[in-house]
Amino acid sequence: MRMTLQFLGATEEVTGSCHLLTVEHERLLLDCGLIQGGKADELRNHDPFAFEPASLAAVVLSHAHIDHSGRLPLLVKAGFTGPIYTHKATVDLCAIMLKDAAMLQSRETDRQNKKRAKHDLDPLEPLFTVEDAEQAISQFVALEYGQVMQVIPHVDICLSDAGHILGSALVELWIGEGKAQKKVVFSGDLGRAGMPILRDPTRVSTADLVVMESTYGNRFHRSWTDTLIELKGIFAKAVTESRGNILLPAFSVGRAQELMYLFYLYAKEWDMARWKICLDSPMAIEATEVYIKHYALMDEEFKRFARKHPGQHPLHENIEFIRTTDESMALNDIHQGLIIIAGSGMCNGGRIRCHLEHNLWRPECDVIICGYQALGTPGRALVDGAEELTIRGNRIKVAANIHTVGGLSAHADQAELLRWYHHFEEQPPVILVHGESEAQQGLVEVLKQDPKTKPKQVAIATRGDCLDLNALPKLVWIPG
Repeated sequence: MRMTLQFLGATEEVTGSCHLLTVEHERLLLDCGLIQGGKADELRNHDPFAFEPASLAAVVLSHAHIDHSGRLPLLVKAGFTGPIYTHKATVDLCAIMLKDAAMLQSRETDRQNKKRAKHDLDPLEPLFTVEDAEQAISQFVALEYGQVMQVIPHVDICLSDAGHILGSALVELWIGEGKAQKKVVFSGDLGRAGMPILRDPTRVSTADLVVMESTYGNRFHRSWTDTLIELKGIFAKAVTESRGNILLPAFSVGRAQELMYLFYLYAKEWDMARWKICLDSPMAIEATEVYIKHYALMDEEFKRFARKHPGQHPLHENIEFIRTTDESMALNDIHQGLIIIAGSGMCNGGRIRCHLEHNLWRPECDVIICGYQALGTPGRALVDGAEELTIRGNRIKVAANIHTVGGLSAHADQAELLRWYHHFEEQPPVILVHGESEAQQGLVEVLKQDPKTKPKQVAIATRGDCLDLNALPKLVWIPG
């Protein structure tokens, strides 16, 4: 029985997750994510798929973040008609996020077409439309954690909590039959143990192959205790010295809700009553309601805390929700005492761009970077010490205080990735995806040197690599 796994996205980069499983004549796609970064990166989303979308029997989606789900409407537009299997909370989040992504595509296309019209150039079409997104959403099939499902002939899957965002899943796949059956575990994006709101990542004990993310494969996050101390210090200094506003570029799903919970949990200790705290993101507001709906998926500490305060949901307290554009623009008239949580998390779109334009040049303001910043994004430029940013054609001097708080990351760091892998029996071979080259090389070295993991095989997937699953545990690459 022919069984291959081809790596077509998030190879030596952290966006565009996409992996193609072929079993005999059936095809299954793991994730179908949007490529993010600079303009050149985003243009790659217009390239045709490396396979015929109509030939796919099904898709399995690890979680809702756009770099894992964002090309699903395009896949449907190109002819895919099969089911999209994912966790039930991811269905609810994608119903928000994919429509939002479609609206952003349409807006950006309209903006470009106005410029093209001045030069008598033909108009462009958006990558996909709201109708495409709605069609994709109609093809979702909701699963529970722990539910075993046959998704194509000779392939069963089971989703387990990855602890990254609400509904995030690592995927166990049983491929083939009888003694020739192989088990592949796809980590999706792995979260971190002990983080607020969500449960810890599920530990898996058996696999013939582990396909593992490596976003922070060469880095260690600051401890949770030290991170809380760092945040408290930033807020205290902003009150006594900076005396301006604080901007928090945040992913609308996951990071925004985590920040809201922290502001509620440490309201007194951090003296948050001094601040007007605003969530300026319609999508994050909708996502927050999904988090509240799926209360049963939260960790025990969060549920216990909420039970002690009936009628006060931690994600509704002390936060002003900013829904309309006029409300958002009005925030630019406030020059101190304001904390704004807004998307996008990498500063390459959304309302945070407007707030950066009005605050970045002011030395009394602070910007807290609290999530991964892909190469080519404005957020990465700020982390790397850029002296100015171009926003809506205007060059904005970077005079605000820039803080990079890595301890808030929703991705496992090197030590956490190793600990998760250590729970596998007999140390199966590992293929690394979803990481930049430097991070992946760092993780390869520690995996090879770690006495608990060596001398098993470790490889870094490059785009187009195709693995013969029949040969496992030996990694044998074949023409795609």
